[in-house]
This record gives sequence, structure tokens and C-alpha cells, in this order.
Amino acid sequence: MPEYIIAIDQGTTSSRAIVFDHSGSIISTGQLEHEQILPRAGWVEHDPLEIWRNVQEVIGVALAKADLTRHDIAAIGITNQRETAVVWDKRTGQPVYNAIVWQDTRTQRIVDRLAEGLGVERFKAIVGLPLATYFSGTKIAWILENVEGAREKAEAGDLLFGNTDTWVLWNLTGGVEGGVHATDVTNASRTLFMDLETLSWREDILQEFGVPLSMMPEIRSSSEIYGVAEDSSLLRETPIAGILGDQQAATFGQAAFEVGESKNTYGTGNFLIFQTGEKVVHSRNGLLTTVGYKLGDQPPRYALEGSIAVTGSLVQWLRDQLGLIGSAPEVEEVAKTAEDNGGVYFVPAFSGLFAPYWRPDARGTIVGMTRYVNRGHIARAALEATAFQTREVLDAVNADSGVALTELKVDGGMIANNTLMQFQADILGVPVVRPVVAETTALGAAYAAGLAVGFWSGLDELRANWQEDRRWEPSMDAGETERQLRLWKKAITKASGWVDADVQ
Repeated sequence: MPEYIIAIDQGTTSSRAIVFDHSGSIISTGQLEHEQILPRAGWVEHDPLEIWRNVQEVIGVALAKADLTRHDIAAIGITNQRETAVVWDKRTGQPVYNAIVWQDTRTQRIVDRLAEGLGVERFKAIVGLPLATYFSGTKIAWILENVEGAREKAEAGDLLFGNTDTWVLWNLTGGVEGGVHATDVTNASRTLFMDLETLSWREDILQEFGVPLSMMPEIRSSSEIYGVAEDSSLLRETPIAGILGDQQAATFGQAAFEVGESKNTYGTGNFLIFQTGEKVVHSRNGLLTTVGYKLGDQPPRYALEGSIAVTGSLVQWLRDQLGLIGSAPEVEEVAKTAEDNGGVYFVPAFSGLFAPYWRPDARGTIVGMTRYVNRGHIARAALEATAFQTREVLDAVNADSGVALTELKVDGGMIANNTLMQFQADILGVPVVRPVVAETTALGAAYAAGLAVGFWSGLDELRANWQEDRRWEPSMDAGETERQLRLWKKAITKASGWVDADVQ
């Protein structure tokens, strides 16, 4: 009997393969970063072929590190950066354009065109999402409208679309030689095209975007056998049995399955998910309604989500664009050289503001600068921006649900930053809790795959795996918390409304 599950985590900055044992512990990891292609302001792209090459390589690295073969692996789970759109020719396997990343804002004119006279919430009652550049739908439309020959190929039935889960699945199961073209409900719910109630593509909405139904993958549950790895793969004949979008996967990996349970992931962006069970809850406070997960033939579970575009990527920006730090972990060391933010507030609206504002006209802003300010203050303000944005999303969740959270489970790369986690607890006024296994995104995908093949018996067994590693208690004076929030909200007003007719 195979003793391990392998998860492929195709993320925004890197692709990883992680091997887990039955206790949910990490046995080995392979990881490779891919290029962030930035052709012009607001444009963010990835090379899908580079991603697929990296996925194959990290699988080999993870297996080799643990001295394992395909015979030791019970199933493969996939998790992925959601909303990042890949369009490719099904006959050649070649992308017709680079993947357009979820952070990309080039499609604002398409959003404006679709919203004209009807508003950005035109389809929200059906799909749970406002019209925004964030989601896959406008990116597909842009490719069909701007890539030479793409429209004709799509209408002839020769082009396929997928978020990166579908791209990896199709290639892993054979590609042009019969690859499985499918996605799960969580990824489908991020396209602007899936009816939340029926879990099927809405042909009328696809027509409004000019996207042929033939391009769309089959919608499946999050936990079932979609196919097996092709013969040329190191994992040949191993079933691919779980797919979850990265944020839903992290929630699943945190064992937050039931109504009222939640988590917050600190990655490239921040994403807070609050489970609402079998009920579709429509937000009145700037949150998204999404599918949380669906296990086989069981009813779907829904969630509210607060999406923040720029958190970890702000640290990356300080490193790569400004040279303020030499490595991402160094941001904490630099921030600790300052006792406070020195009056500086950093609103990282590089892609506009996501939840709860949804202001595409916002842009990144640093306010409160004086000659007293040094690099330590800037680094601290960058970290604090993550905590402030999370507080605003959490306030929206509390307002929509009517239930105040008593603690926040966290995961993702930034939770290793103790300075950030303490400030997060302070600004929230509730404890922040980190699990022993911080790689909850990959773990969630592994859980979904393992459930489908009987590696784990059910959700109770997964709950038993979860263990607390560290807890941060709030220590900031309530008056100081309110002062900080007041100044943050003031900074938000300075960032909003920047983009107009001649500013991009």
C-alpha cells in the first residue's frame, strides 16, 4: 500500500511538489521560481511552458530527496494560483499567449464595457463576483480580442482555456495525446462564468464576453479521480484525485471545514476565507461569494472571501524593484530597527484596491513622509499594510456573517515574520494562531486527493492532524489601535481615484 501523497502547488511566484505522509507531515519538497514577466505598467504575465517544465522538475526533486518512486505515491493533488488564465491550442499544446496573471489590470476597459449602464455587479447574483480585472473571464476575452488568429481558432473549437490547475492536469494526463480538460468547482467559481447554484457554465454570460463554450473545461468536484499521469511522467499511472484553488486548499489544509470556520493566507496576496456551509451567502460589504470545496457527490460547501492583491509581493517589490532589502526575510530585521512606522502608511494598490473597496482607480501610495523617515520605517509600514488590509477584510466578514471571529488561523510564507504576526494580533484585537504545518495550501490539495482514494477516511481524521504551533495575543492599547486604523483609512483616501483618462 503506498504510504504518501504528493501535492503540486502551482503558485504565483513558484511551482512546488510536496510529499506528505499519513499524519500530514512534510517528507520532502521540490521548488522552482518562474519568471515574472512585466511588459508594461499593470501587465503581469507568466510563461505556461516554463511553468509546466518546472512542475515536471520539482516532482523529480521531491521524489529524489525522499528516495521515493511512483509506487510509493497513492495519489496526486493539484492546487494553483487562481484566476491566472492560460489559452492554448489543443492540437499543438502551445499557448497562444503568455498566461495573464490574476494581478494583471490590462482588462479594465473590458470591465468598463461590460458594466456600462448595468454596473459591476451585473452578474454577481449568479456568479458571486463583481466585474473586475481580477477574474479569468476578462483575461480570456482580452486574448481573443488582441491575439492575432485567436478568435478564429476559438470559434473553430481549436483553443482551450484553463486556470493553471487545468493546464497542469491536461499536460500531466497526456496533453495533445488525450489530456483531461477539466477543473474543479473552486477554480470554476473564479472565472465569472459559473452559476453558483447549478455548478455549470452560464452560456449567456459566456456569450456576453465573446467566449465560446467549447474552450471551457469540464467542471468536476474537488475530490475525485480525474485521470492518471501519462506514461512519460515519473508518476505514470498515479491517479490525479484532488484539485482546489490555492485559497480554498489552504482553508482545507487548516481543517476549517464547517460554518463559521476561517483562515487567512499570507502569500503573494492575502486571502481570508470564511465558510458558510451549504448556503450561498451574498456579501453586502465588498466580499466575494465562492465555492469552498466539494467532495465527490456530496453537496458543495460555499464561503465568503476577502481578497487582498498585494501583501507578500510588496516585500518582493522592496527587494527586487527598490533594492531596499537583499532577501524577503530581511524585511523583518530592517523593520525592527524602527520602533514604529514613523508616521508612514503604505497603501500597496499596485493593481488597484481589492476587498472591501474594489477600486480599480487606486494606485500605490506612501504617505506621511518626513526627513525623519528611514528604511526601517518604510519596511515596517510595508508589513503593517498587510495587517491593516486584513483588519478591513475581517470587519467585512464580521458584518456579513453577524458572527465575530474569536481567533484567526493563519498560513503562508509571511507567517514566519513574528513582527508582522504580533502587529496583526494587535490591530485585530484577537489572537492569531499558526499551525505546525504551515504549508497548508499543498496540504489541502493532498487531503482532497487522499480522501478520493481512501488514503484518509474522512474529515475527522484530517481534523486530528491539525496542531497549533504558536499563538500571538493582542497587546496594543485600544485607543492606539483606533488611531492607527483612522490614519490607515485616511491613507486609503489618498490612494483612491488616482487613475483617470490619461493616467494608467
